[in-house]
Amino acid sequence: MTLQVSVIGTNYLGATHAAGLAEFGHQVIGVDIDVDRVKTLNAGQSHIFEVGLEPLLERHTASGRLRFTTDYAEIADWADVHFLALGTPSGPGGAADLSQLYAAVDTLAPLLTKPTLVVGKSTVPVGTAMALEERLRSSSPAGNAIEVAWNPEFLREAYAVEGTLRPDRLVFGTHSRHALELLEEIYAIPITDRVPVIRCDIATSELIKAAANAFLATKISFINAMAQMCQAAGGDVVLLADAIGYDERIGREFLNAGLGFGGGCLPKDIAALAVQAEQLGVDVLSDFIRSVEAINAGQRTELAELAIDQAGGSVAGKRIAVLGAAFKPGTDDTRNSPALTVADQLHAAGADVRIYDPQARLAPREGFTQVASVEQALLGAEVVLHLTEWPEFRQLDPERLGDLVRSRVIIDGRLKLHAPTWRNAGWKLVQIGRANSL
Repeated sequence: MTLQVSVIGTNYLGATHAAGLAEFGHQVIGVDIDVDRVKTLNAGQSHIFEVGLEPLLERHTASGRLRFTTDYAEIADWADVHFLALGTPSGPGGAADLSQLYAAVDTLAPLLTKPTLVVGKSTVPVGTAMALEERLRSSSPAGNAIEVAWNPEFLREAYAVEGTLRPDRLVFGTHSRHALELLEEIYAIPITDRVPVIRCDIATSELIKAAANAFLATKISFINAMAQMCQAAGGDVVLLADAIGYDERIGREFLNAGLGFGGGCLPKDIAALAVQAEQLGVDVLSDFIRSVEAINAGQRTELAELAIDQAGGSVAGKRIAVLGAAFKPGTDDTRNSPALTVADQLHAAGADVRIYDPQARLAPREGFTQVASVEQALLGAEVVLHLTEWPEFRQLDPERLGDLVRSRVIIDGRLKLHAPTWRNAGWKLVQIGRANSL
């Protein structure tokens, strides 16, 4: 059955979700207050770099299944279901800033005159859904006929379209049979393809996303702590990760040591969970998350200090080449980028930092020069840092690049470069957690 669905908020999550719902056969209207973004999306173009998103937008804006607007009145009583896909950035002290969600429901509520299901996709503190439901009901002509459900997203940047069309699980947090049936209808195609569905209460659905992010962050920080142990004791963290990854209780995925995690979701979501755990008196969880955060931050400082050491104890006045600005490959997102944190620390120590990234475009900022090629970044460099694991960096010719630098020293902050190839070309290649590379 084809449903009429709105998606409020059309950044990374909302634009991908709207396009995915159109692919599932529904009529979809995306809503955003950003006039330029709406214009771009209506032209079938993406305002972000995300693999596969633009062809999906192009196909369904052309088919008529998908369009975008700035006017809430167009969607209020038109849609069978309204999805909330707004950002929840870090607020004071790390708590989630829910102002975008509140602004959206405050705009939508007075326009709702019939029974309506509003479904949240944003990552939020537990209890948010019920607070939004109360807010909607108190401000809407439809009153108690409005219901809120929660359907958290688990998208990974660079894999968002794949994750939308073929999710690894669906979580439906509801408190009525009607809401559950509507969600099952919306996702009929992946459910038919036997995607696992978790049907639960709303509080559990809110906590599931927070728990998933906290566990991933923990796994990454654990292997980075072991990398420091390997470095101190003379071990090899890659071989260690391979060995323990064979244990099916542990698994190899996300056991990749290096510079740690970043981006617009993981850091702010685990910070918000720690804050709420403190508020609820669950100190064991908040203390645990603070340790995870400390390890992650420490990896960035560790790499900056390693660069200073490899530059002879000081980077003052020396050129440092940074390969990568995005927080991960496959995206142009630089929010909370480990690479940029390292670059900031080296600039603060006096370095002349040159950065190249295939997709990310940096706003002008003191201390950085963004260049248009790897060659421009490496020209005259004392130390080269590999900080975002773009595939093209693994294909570089170290022999040719060696003629550009002042010193053939490269620090592989992601442990992805083929060490023998670089060393045979006369480079000193240093990898965190592999003691024999120091």
